Amino acid sequence: MRAQEARPAPGSDAADGTGRGSVAERLRSWLGLLPLQRRVGYLTTAAVALAVALSSLAGWMTVRESLYASLDSELVDVATSLSVPAAQDITNLGGLTERALRAGNISVAAIQADGKIYYVPDEREHLVLGPDELATARLHFGHAARSGRTTDGTRFRIVTVPIANLPGVALVVGRPLQATDGVLGSLLLVVGIIGLVGIAIAAAAGTAVARSSLRPVRQLSGAVEQIAVTKDLRPVRVSGAADVAALARSFNDMVGSLAASRERQRRLIADAGHELRTPLTSLRTNIDLLLMDARSGMLREGDRLTILTDVQGQLTEFAKLIGDLVQLARDDREATPEPLDFRHVVTSALERARRRGPGLDFDVELDPFYVVGVPDALERAVTNLLDNAVKWSPPGGTVRVQLEGNRLRVADEGPGIAEEDLPRVFDRFFRADTARTTPGTGLGLSIVAQVVRQHGGVIRAGRSAQGGAEFTMVLPGARSLEALPAPSPAPA
Repeated sequence: MRAQEARPAPGSDAADGTGRGSVAERLRSWLGLLPLQRRVGYLTTAAVALAVALSSLAGWMTVRESLYASLDSELVDVATSLSVPAAQDITNLGGLTERALRAGNISVAAIQADGKIYYVPDEREHLVLGPDELATARLHFGHAARSGRTTDGTRFRIVTVPIANLPGVALVVGRPLQATDGVLGSLLLVVGIIGLVGIAIAAAAGTAVARSSLRPVRQLSGAVEQIAVTKDLRPVRVSGAADVAALARSFNDMVGSLAASRERQRRLIADAGHELRTPLTSLRTNIDLLLMDARSGMLREGDRLTILTDVQGQLTEFAKLIGDLVQLARDDREATPEPLDFRHVVTSALERARRRGPGLDFDVELDPFYVVGVPDALERAVTNLLDNAVKWSPPGGTVRVQLEGNRLRVADEGPGIAEEDLPRVFDRFFRADTARTTPGTGLGLSIVAQVVRQHGGVIRAGRSAQGGAEFTMVLPGARSLEALPAPSPAPA
């Protein structure tokens, strides 16, 4: 037999969908679909309306309790004064008549501890007494006050006081609440109107405040949409509160990072297309010649060896060019900087330079100096400076390397750099007229400038005392490891 599916009871919250949880979820869902400005306006209006309603209710109840307290005090005085004649003739309540009651706008009764009640003989409508009045008669202490009714349903304020000379008997005095209820009704109407006006003003003010406060957010949203449509990664200008300004700064940082990444990609593609065209053409020509020779044997052995040597050299230059392009396209800010002894960086770079220039003399003088940086990037920059000095130094020449303070100087005894070429020596692919026939990609010094700039330093080129080129690298740092600042997430 197939089990019956459990169904909610007809009157349950799950059956009619009117549970408090579902209402709250629907309200949140509805608010979530609204624009932020309207949502803020609605929530502001609701908060002000609730505050106005609570304050108005508190004020009205305070006035109500004050009026009732004043009326109770007056009725207690009346009851106390009437208790003396009533004690002499409790059956007729001291000779009170309905005419006297009307003149005083009151109603009078007496109640005994056994529950027996005495009324004014000719009174047509009597007070409806209850447990409070009976308890006062039995305790014969203090007084009781409450709102009640007469036999015809008229609302009365009823006060009960014990009669001093008659134990177990209490006198009950009541006064109609028509005047008091009228005052409270008028007050409630005034408070309601003022509250509605206040809510309307709060709604208008809330809408204006929401529109004004969210204007920077709309500007930022419009700027984001503009960037999404035009793909133009420009920083946005947003004027607003500190939190919105912080959001705009974070967004601008993100846009700057994306723009820098896209610019690096664009430059890598442009540089690669520009620089790889010539070596690829030459490489293809040499390979075509070798293929033709393989078919026809038109080349002599010496010519074939020359072409193969040329191909090998081109492949070497080709690999170096690709490495330099990748280095320039990298964002070394993603690397983790660390405190390091800059002398170790220079020493490691010197080991490579000595292998590449075995016939050269290296005059090295290194003072203690510590930096916060990326070791691989700094070593690549120093290596490029030393490679440049090795390349231009004459056989048997001297390369001078001096680390003094925060300055690293690398000088050679080569032909030096012409004055007109000094401003462009760190440009990408720049090669002086005298360097066009020498091996190289024209990117080594550009990599040096980029690494130094990323580490917050500067690089300068000039002429050495021996007439060759001299490069001076200046980096921020300290003469001791303890004096270094704490490392930041990436070099600036």
